[in-house]
Amino acid sequence: MTTRIDGTAIARRIRAQVAEEVAAATMSGGVPALATVLVGDDPASAVYVAAKRRAIKEAGMRDFHRHLPRHATHDDVAAVIDELAADPQVSGILLQLPLPARLDAATLIDRIPVTKDVDGLTTASLGLLARGERGLRPCTPSGVIALLDAEGVPLQGAKVAVVGWGELVGKPLTHLLLRRGATVSVAHEFTLDLAAVTRPADIVVVATGVRGLIGPEHVRPGAVVIDVGIHRTPSGLTGDVRSDELDGIAARITPVPGGVGPMTIAMLLVNTLQAARWSSGAEAVAA
Repeated sequence: MTTRIDGTAIARRIRAQVAEEVAAATMSGGVPALATVLVGDDPASAVYVAAKRRAIKEAGMRDFHRHLPRHATHDDVAAVIDELAADPQVSGILLQLPLPARLDAATLIDRIPVTKDVDGLTTASLGLLARGERGLRPCTPSGVIALLDAEGVPLQGAKVAVVGWGELVGKPLTHLLLRRGATVSVAHEFTLDLAAVTRPADIVVVATGVRGLIGPEHVRPGAVVIDVGIHRTPSGLTGDVRSDELDGIAARITPVPGGVGPMTIAMLLVNTLQAARWSSGAEAVAA
């Protein structure tokens, strides 16, 4: 039988540990704080930000939220980011994506100081990741690594296929896996024979945004499959993997929902706590 990896339970344990550490930090006088910046009225973005703010409060952290109207200009958003960057009470800054199309997301993200970049998406943060230097790492890729660690899946020497070469997951995850000693193969939209890349792998991580892309023809018996995709359908949420078809083939697989998703917010809390320690000089952020 294939085991479903319970990302909700693993995330709950991480969040509880963060809350304990925040409580200890509070007693010593420092309270980590996250500033979320939401531009416009996109319903999905509003839901995501609300979930992040709720998690921050449950962890005992301070919540600094800024909501700008959909007609906010580039300068309006930049001014808010600069204000939060200069505020010593703010440990981390998260600019919720996507932004309205007229705004240059990359330029605005790069205004976030590397020490407060809890999403790990600035050019500076990604450069530190690529060089293997200390810095804050993107939350979803970090969540994938944390899931595998929690399940006791060895990474050193493992053959890992990363399907998807996106800026948010595929690229940073590849660097994280290489740092852990994995042998990584990457497939993308121009890969001619996807199964030739994925079938030899001990671990297959899929983050393509293509619903149901991966099935039994792509996975060897006994492999671990991590599905990062999420799609809303009339029958509910589903991922990039046809998980039902892999029952009895994959050794372990993440469900959608309840797999990688909860880990993203859990790692956001970890990053915010790390950023607070970094800014206070109490502890450097782990590489």
